[in-house]
Amino acid sequence: MISYHDFEQVDIRVGTIIAVDDFPEARKPAYKLTIDFGLTIGIKKSSAQITQYTKELLLGKQIIAVVNFAPKQIGPFISEVLTLGVPNEDKQPTLLMPINEVPNGGKLY
Repeated sequence: MISYHDFEQVDIRVGTIIAVDDFPEARKPAYKLTIDFGLTIGIKKSSAQITQYTKELLLGKQIIAVVNFAPKQIGPFISEVLTLGVPNEDKQPTLLMPINEVPNGGKLY
């Protein structure tokens, strides 16, 4: 069990995907996402194994991500945030997204 204080240390924010690029160097199929988290956080990059979604579908979608983990080197790419999802019945990640549009950078609490 973790305390509520521990949970508060994880900075989870809303951002809008502004670019989706192929990531052929990744070991598992993935995209390189560019995500706008608004003025407070800015624009960050993320590697995400979500190739079951088309690039066109992802572009402009709001997603939920952890923005305060240390950057992670994935092949030649630095992933700055962790895009969040949960597995569906086929074990494919389903992105966490707000139902309604909210301001970029909005903090989960």
